[in-house]
This record gives sequence, C-alpha cells and structure tokens, in this order.
Amino acid sequence: MPNYTYFCLDCNKRFLVFMSYNEFDEKEITCTYCKSKNIQRRIGLLRIAQSEEKRLEKLADPSALEGLEDDPRALGKMMRQMSSEVGEDMGGEFDEVIDRLESGQSPEDIEKSMPDLGADADTPSFGDDF
Repeated sequence: MPNYTYFCLDCNKRFLVFMSYNEFDEKEITCTYCKSKNIQRRIGLLRIAQSEEKRLEKLADPSALEGLEDDPRALGKMMRQMSSEVGEDMGGEFDEVIDRLESGQSPEDIEKSMPDLGADADTPSFGDDF
C-alpha cells in the first residue's frame, strides 16, 4: 500500500498516510498530530534506476568534462562522483587527492607535494594529459 507525505499548515509537522490508490481521492485526511484539516500534500523524491553502464556513460560525456582543467573543485567533484559510481575503494591516496582538489588546490601543486603519487601503479601520473 503506498504512503503519502503531508504537511500540516497549523502545527507545522510532517506526517505519512498509508492508503490504497482507490482511497486516495475518497479518504478524508487530517493531521495525525493535531487533527487539523489544513494540510498540504508533499511530493517525495523520485529515484530513477539506471544501469551501471548508463551511469558511467553519462559521467564520460565529453560535454561534462569541459573546463575541468581550469577548475580543480569541479575536477575533484567529478572524480568523487566517478569513484562512487564505480563502487570500488580507490585508497587513501586517491581520497586525499580528491579532498585537495575540492579545496581548490591545483593538480600541479598536488603532484609537487606528493612526488610518489601513483608510483606503484602502471598508469600515467596524475598530471599527465588525459
């Protein structure tokens, strides 16, 4: 049975009402706290399920990558989002780099202060061109 969120305009409290679709237009709703009829329905958040492939494809959209080289905060945000979407722990070093980017530190300054960054990986260093 679906639940519906309401807000009481008299006591300023939010409450849930469980009712069937058939009851929705028929049932008289009153505040569960003060019994007022002066209420307003609230629309909850919607979630849209997407496949992992679709989420990663969306993140790799070239238009979403424009200007990242000039904005460390945006680059950090994008990297954090990609890490979240992949769902793998990238390690403390990766988290530190993201934290520094999000605070506004440039990739070049991060690489200078972390000379061993990515030393045990077979991938290009952080400052290399993508």
